[in-house]
Amino acid sequence: MTPSRLKEILDAKVEQYERPSFIDNDPIRIPHGWSQKNDIEISGFLASTLAWGNRKAILKSTEELMRRLDNSPYDFVLNATEKEISGLNTFVYRTFQREDLPCFVRALQHIYKDLGGLEQVMTTGGDLQSSIISLREAMLPYLDGHASKHVANPANKSAAKRICMFLRWMVRSSDKGVDFGIWKGIKPSDLVLPLDVHVGNIALELKLIERNGKDWKTAVAITDQLRQFRPEDPVAYDFALFSMDMEE
Repeated sequence: MTPSRLKEILDAKVEQYERPSFIDNDPIRIPHGWSQKNDIEISGFLASTLAWGNRKAILKSTEELMRRLDNSPYDFVLNATEKEISGLNTFVYRTFQREDLPCFVRALQHIYKDLGGLEQVMTTGGDLQSSIISLREAMLPYLDGHASKHVANPANKSAAKRICMFLRWMVRSSDKGVDFGIWKGIKPSDLVLPLDVHVGNIALELKLIERNGKDWKTAVAITDQLRQFRPEDPVAYDFALFSMDMEE
């Protein structure tokens, strides 16, 4: 297949799938429940953190998590007492264990009270890997050994799929009604594709890559290929690759 034909196919799939109907069955539905920036960020970050496994289960568990935060994620994070935070330790989702949510809320409280919020922490002026590492470093003092496993480290080869997805939500334009485009300190052109098994399968089939590793190097390699088609917004093709494997 020629590059021009591949671009034509992928562009058509982006147009097919990047529309508001995509939201209903995707974890991005969770942050779409709020209109204020800080609520969107925090609900989006927590939703993306739980975004592995069956999508119905992800949505059900994340909605329950939001109820634990009184459906006011920013207010809860900012003002919760230690007693209220410790009381979150009955929430479990797959390998997200009892102490993990209290750890995450303590870390987010530190980020919003002391560091200016998630956008401030992740707008490093460097590449995306540096942004993700900055987030991890800000959270680590508040995470026990188990909770730290839920914050990816691309320097240790992780594809950081869930954080890359969260960044897509925050950074890409909201013109199509799916992503939010509320962060201006990171450019869409600098994003890295959220790489999971579905995206990796299609990328191999379309010969965007030759290696089968689900790691940071592969995620960057696929993004670099897609950047030839849309230099200003390569991660737009996440909609095409993910949905082609899931739906077709």
